[in-house]
Amino acid sequence: MLEKELETAIALSKKAGESILEFYESGFEIEEKIHADNFSEPVTIADRTASKIIVENLAIAFPNDGILSEEEFDDKERLGKQRVWIIDPLDGTQGFINKNGDFAVQIGLTENGASVLGVVYLPTEDILYFASKDNGTWMVENEKTPERLQVSDETDFARMNLAVSRNHRSPRMSIVAESLGLRKEIRRGSVGLKIGLIAQKLCDFYIHLSPRTKHWDTCAPEIILHEAGGRMTDLFGEKIIYNTPDVHNHNGVLASNGIAHDSAAAKLRPLLTGFGRLQVKTQK
Repeated sequence: MLEKELETAIALSKKAGESILEFYESGFEIEEKIHADNFSEPVTIADRTASKIIVENLAIAFPNDGILSEEEFDDKERLGKQRVWIIDPLDGTQGFINKNGDFAVQIGLTENGASVLGVVYLPTEDILYFASKDNGTWMVENEKTPERLQVSDETDFARMNLAVSRNHRSPRMSIVAESLGLRKEIRRGSVGLKIGLIAQKLCDFYIHLSPRTKHWDTCAPEIILHEAGGRMTDLFGEKIIYNTPDVHNHNGVLASNGIAHDSAAAKLRPLLTGFGRLQVKTQK
């Protein structure tokens, strides 16, 4: 099931990754995207070129599916579709700009608002994570034999590691890490990369306090984590529903090895209250 979809997404992630690396090596200009709340973030020709490669080819391969990409105009036609591809053509643009290798191509597929397929490709390291519903999570490194991934079964917070953002770490994260009593932090860019660390048992949690991630940041990584035995919800433990009019993850992100998820959510609740974070009811 979903064999053609997975094969297509993997091929397109690598094709987009090749294009990104060409710009990475030859140079590029940096622009700024300004959002409605005056929040700005960088974008490059590599983001837009990778998006075009993925979107145009998915439209040819699956003409009846909807498509949502970070770098394309959202005409909302997708809202009437049962299946929708959700794409971040270059997740971790700041890592791309800083040339630290922390960026990824992310291609996800949703059915009825749930993530059912995900591909995350790290071009500089030639590492591919992929998963589809009921078929497990797999990693391929440098074209080697695929390795099936399974999250840790650790429940002692003092023995667990937290994946945090390299470029967008909230000052409040120090309070969270200390309150949870976690062993150490590992700072990397790209949501998909950090979820990969959990799937590989190198980390056990990823917590994003900001309301600024969007569906294309979490769609592909979520099924990769789920099929490896982990869980991803918002900070309040609620399921993330995809293909909604508003694509913001207003309530942040909590990802874990699964077994410790509810305990982490419980520990977070008083901290969120202290931060003044109220749960936002999103439109479905």
